[in-house]
Amino acid sequence: MPYAARGTRPPQRLLYCAVMNDQRRADLPYLAGAVVIAVLLVGNAGAAADAAPVKLVDLGLVALAAVALAACRRYPLAALAVATPAMLAFHLRVHAGVSAAFAVLGTVYVAVRSGHRIASVVASAVFLAGFFARELSVAADGPAQLVAERTTLLLGWFVAANIAGLVAGQRRAYLRQVEQRAIEAERTREETALRRAVEERLRIARELHDSLTHSISLIKVQAGVAVHLARKRGEEVPAALLAIQEASNAAMRELRATLDVLRRPDDDPLSNGIGRVAELVEQADAAGVPATLTVHGVVRPLPRDIDQAGYRIVQEALTNVTRHAGPAKTRVRIDYLPRQLIIEVTDDGCADPSIPVQPGVGLRGMHERVSALGGHLRAAPRADGGFTARAELPVPDPGPSVSATQRSPRSSGPDPEERA
Repeated sequence: MPYAARGTRPPQRLLYCAVMNDQRRADLPYLAGAVVIAVLLVGNAGAAADAAPVKLVDLGLVALAAVALAACRRYPLAALAVATPAMLAFHLRVHAGVSAAFAVLGTVYVAVRSGHRIASVVASAVFLAGFFARELSVAADGPAQLVAERTTLLLGWFVAANIAGLVAGQRRAYLRQVEQRAIEAERTREETALRRAVEERLRIARELHDSLTHSISLIKVQAGVAVHLARKRGEEVPAALLAIQEASNAAMRELRATLDVLRRPDDDPLSNGIGRVAELVEQADAAGVPATLTVHGVVRPLPRDIDQAGYRIVQEALTNVTRHAGPAKTRVRIDYLPRQLIIEVTDDGCADPSIPVQPGVGLRGMHERVSALGGHLRAAPRADGGFTARAELPVPDPGPSVSATQRSPRSSGPDPEERA
């Protein structure tokens, strides 16, 4: 729906309004100073004994200087070019005294702070020369000492305004430099953290390779040799030996995939997902745990983190069945809902509902995975015996359909030949 139809402003408009409000708030002190100086000029000219009457043209010159002073933050050079001749003309016409220099002093300070040093020095010299010439023209009517005092005082003010503007400009440049350094340091800190994370991942990959690959390779080779010798002698290969061989092959694949992930960038796809759950079920079945897989709903591509978490949850649940439930029948059920993925692994083992579950590393890892994705995990014994691990994972957006309900070969019901 368009922003106008909803009665709101687009984000770009809101940002523009916020910036303009900040600009207006920053201009308020300059506007207030311009008003104060204008009132002071007119009042001083009216109260001074040696000042000429203030006419409409003089009021126009004061208003012009006030406008220049109010706008000097945004347009310092233009304000300096307007305020200097306006105040000089006002002083020549009215003889307002040193108060005529106040507006010029303000614009000189702002111009120097903004980096217009030469223009500020020129404007200061022009105003001082005109002021001194006007004072000399009326010196016959007054003491010369007063002229010298006024000119010296004004010279000191202009020198101070130029120096103060120079110091303020250098301080602003220093603050900008410090801010840039802080931004650069933050960027460098993030790059350093990323580099250290990559180095740590590579170190972990090397450690895993050195500590696990050798042992798993020995198990795989020894199991393969034992199977080969048994078949060569014409003996029946024990199911446990075949399960060890298959498990070692799967472990090697898992280890290679893990090492590959540690060595690759974070955005590379991982190899294990819901689509390989059927392999886990077959491995558990080969290891002596009768397992079936049932998939309900419209199968669709899942986000990578949910896909990987689902695979790991089933893997850990089947591992727990193998370790703790004995030769129990296990059912793996995956439900694809419009906004949710439900994974349920149930066995009919020896778990007792009266004995509280002491979560180990595997259950804690499952809880952490599910919680990180905003889901819910329930892992507890069943009332009629056995154990159930049920994970409910939210799925942001359903993808295109792949197939309908699927079942493993060991499950009952229609479509016995289809497999997830």
